[in-house]
Amino acid sequence: MKVGIYGQFYHPNAGKYIAQLLSLLQQNNIEVVIEENFLRLIELNKCIDKKYAKFKTFSNLDESFELFFCIGGDGTILKSINYVRDLDIPIIGINTGRLGFLATLQKEEIEETLDHILQKKFSTSPRTVLDVSTNPPSKDPVFEQVTLNEIAVSRKNSTSMITIDTWLDDKYLNSYWADGLIVSTPTGSTGYSLSCGGPVITPDAGVLIITPIAPHNLNARPLIIKDSTKITLRVSSREDTHLISMDSRIATLEDNTEIIIKKAPHDINLVELTDGSFLHTLRKKLMWGEDKRN
Repeated sequence: MKVGIYGQFYHPNAGKYIAQLLSLLQQNNIEVVIEENFLRLIELNKCIDKKYAKFKTFSNLDESFELFFCIGGDGTILKSINYVRDLDIPIIGINTGRLGFLATLQKEEIEETLDHILQKKFSTSPRTVLDVSTNPPSKDPVFEQVTLNEIAVSRKNSTSMITIDTWLDDKYLNSYWADGLIVSTPTGSTGYSLSCGGPVITPDAGVLIITPIAPHNLNARPLIIKDSTKITLRVSSREDTHLISMDSRIATLEDNTEIIIKKAPHDINLVELTDGSFLHTLRKKLMWGEDKRN
């Protein structure tokens, strides 16, 4: 079996868990390939046992990989999906960050769960991802990547509201006067959209959520639509430009640029263990039911 390992940062308190994962994988005769920048961070911080010090590296994944381990927080998983792309490789998130809402397991659980993962005693949760394009076309490479959580447009260099004209399948919906607008997947429903009053959506719901950010017209509420809907946005403001964010990536666009958002033709598969369902995560991470009466 061939597995990939990716991380954005090296957390000092995670060093022993990284070493533990690498050691256990090698003991199980797994071919381990580490993202080249992450391997440099690991080597710099000397957390690899010398007898396990020889690892191959990757800059891109291919179909020969069977599993993909992401070590870090939710931001690491959000970035990892553009390595996996449409290769259908299951992603195992190991949380060494804070909330870790998307993670499969906590760092302390590596030893007790790794055998089950290597034997593929898990299920996968397909997650919708989004494509975004612009008219006129942008040359920024961030638009070539897919988005797992949300796409948001927001004001730039101004405290004034922006106007976001919005169409669904080329039919006019509304002009939002607001600080911005979020288009969220079900996965992203527990992130930025939730903090702006959007609903929590189960990952398999087949919908998208449009959530205004601090709207001036208070009757503008979050809207749930089919995920097959094409969403078109056009921003105008007192400034000449505005921001667009796609998960952790940010770009600047000229006002009146047409932004087209569509569901990508492929999903991303997150690994779920037997006791790690989305509903379990809601109870654990968002503390649903934390009441002495329950």
